[in-house]
Amino acid sequence: MEQLNGRIAVVTGGASGIGRAVALALAAESMRVVVADIEQPPLDATVAEIAGAGGIAVGIVCDVSDWESVDALRARCTEEFGPADVVMNNAGVAGGGSISAVDLKAWEWTLAVNLWGVIHGVKAFLPAMVERGEGHIVNTASIAGHLTSTGMGAYNTSKHAVVGFSETLQQEMLEGDTGVGVTCLCPGFVATNIINSERNRQERYRDPGPDLGPDDDDLDGTALGDASSAIADLYGAQMDPAKVAEQVVGAVRTNQFWLFTDDLADGMIRERHADIERKATPTKRTHLVELMMLKGDS
Repeated sequence: MEQLNGRIAVVTGGASGIGRAVALALAAESMRVVVADIEQPPLDATVAEIAGAGGIAVGIVCDVSDWESVDALRARCTEEFGPADVVMNNAGVAGGGSISAVDLKAWEWTLAVNLWGVIHGVKAFLPAMVERGEGHIVNTASIAGHLTSTGMGAYNTSKHAVVGFSETLQQEMLEGDTGVGVTCLCPGFVATNIINSERNRQERYRDPGPDLGPDDDDLDGTALGDASSAIADLYGAQMDPAKVAEQVVGAVRTNQFWLFTDDLADGMIRERHADIERKATPTKRTHLVELMMLKGDS
């Protein structure tokens, strides 16, 4: 989709991090942008920034884990601007903790946002794209959709699923000659606020039982103790989301499917693929957080 000027975009998780940067970048391309997020104050701030730069945007509070909320987002987008040309299913959370310790509500929350949020977004916006014979969908996965690190079972599972879903969608769009493009965004380490995503956990996904113990490594920072602030500092020093946004805009223009934001994890991904080809039992690998620390030391 080379021509973006005047077209309509929807970005979920658009009030912070990568989503916010992409919303700003698409608005700078003269697209009319629907910014969707579960947090009202940063949503308002993002829309105000777009308007202040001369862009056109509307902010809509949306819970991507809820179908009715996403369907209402589609209806509002159509009402405000028309059917969406570009949809970025980006909202995500960093549910963590060891598989043996994480409660079922945390699993439900992580999968509901990271996976069902993508499914809901595609289900809501794809039919109109296919009917018009054009459009582009960007699904945010992760390098954790190609690797497995301990203490990240729910997150890894959700992102592996997004990768498989996106590949299937892309093949179906090609098979049907629909004119709809697909990008699977697999960010590495980006300076976002994802490890603090617990702040947005909906009440229905909260476990009324006891808190996790101190030995459970919880990537969202609820059980990391002193390590959580150090990891937060590491995240803050990673790639600027604006650079990812530039890559996303380029991928939409050129109909690029795989979009990795950097090559830091390439060696680990090659090792995993080699194990699969050999049908070999995986050995202990470097943890993604350790990889981020190594990057910080370099």
